[in-house]
Amino acid sequence: MATHFTRRRLTSGITAATAVASLAGGLAACGGNSDAATTTDSAKSGEVVIGRVSNGAATQTTIKVSEVRSISAELPAAVKKSGRLEIGIGALPSGFPPLAYVGDDQKTLTGSEPDLGRLVAAVFGLKAEVKNSTWENLFVGIDSGKVDVAFSNVTDTEERKKKYEFASYRQDNLAFIVPKKSTWNFDGSYANLDGKTIAVASGTNQERILLEWKDKLAKEGKKLTVKYFQDSPSTYLALNSGKIDASFGPNPGFAYHNRQVAGTPNATRTAGTYSGAGASLQGLIAATAKKDSGLAKPLADAINYLIKNGQYAEWLKAYDLANEAAAKSEVNPPGLPLDNS
Repeated sequence: MATHFTRRRLTSGITAATAVASLAGGLAACGGNSDAATTTDSAKSGEVVIGRVSNGAATQTTIKVSEVRSISAELPAAVKKSGRLEIGIGALPSGFPPLAYVGDDQKTLTGSEPDLGRLVAAVFGLKAEVKNSTWENLFVGIDSGKVDVAFSNVTDTEERKKKYEFASYRQDNLAFIVPKKSTWNFDGSYANLDGKTIAVASGTNQERILLEWKDKLAKEGKKLTVKYFQDSPSTYLALNSGKIDASFGPNPGFAYHNRQVAGTPNATRTAGTYSGAGASLQGLIAATAKKDSGLAKPLADAINYLIKNGQYAEWLKAYDLANEAAAKSEVNPPGLPLDNS
């Protein structure tokens, strides 16, 4: 799929995301321009299966969740009457595990994003209909009403608020990945990068942040070495051989890699996270609907119900994304400013 977990254009790490997808070895064998993987949730009433046909990207978990009528009553009449929640995912052509990709049955759209959409649909008492498209067509689908809401790792930005409304559900984090045997940790401070050699993907948001830290350290008489590699397999090879101390990229992709190599000689772990929005703002991923659609509040209420009652934590745990948990869902929270969107 295109290149970017947080989808701010091509600024927050899709090179890493694409490379991670290549490691999946055919998890996401799907093509075309739009709606190539449209699936309707067929789980029995009161249950949603998380991580189904995920090929190891998640621990398959059955979560009990039923309609909450006080929340479903908030839905726009047309959505309620349809009996379906049309969920948009922008994961064509190749997907981005563990967030959204075609599963090992070669037809089911799986991943943390469509699974959260299915949980929210269950709170609404609606059947979840998941439609996959390219990233560009995802927003065309929202604009045209072809889908009600996108659960597709969309970053909340002030620029996007001109056309869309948001219900936040996950932190937008970058991370450091290191060999499991490494004792180094980021601990939230760029000072801990002194003397380290860190890999990063060129042209990404994380590169911009890392180079800012490099300049700060240089002014303090300290040194950070930044390395670039052509693809993710090359980066992991350098990490395994000790040529670099860590790699800096999107947290979900690293969580997926950690799971894929667990128990092998090349096992890795996450050594700290950092907001994709920088030090002054916690970046947020949000359910995205057309502005003034009337969906943001019921979406936030449904997500907060899942948070309060534990299903949200089960969902994150299944995908090893607990370090991106949001304390609550907010309607149109502060997003990336116009000069960083």
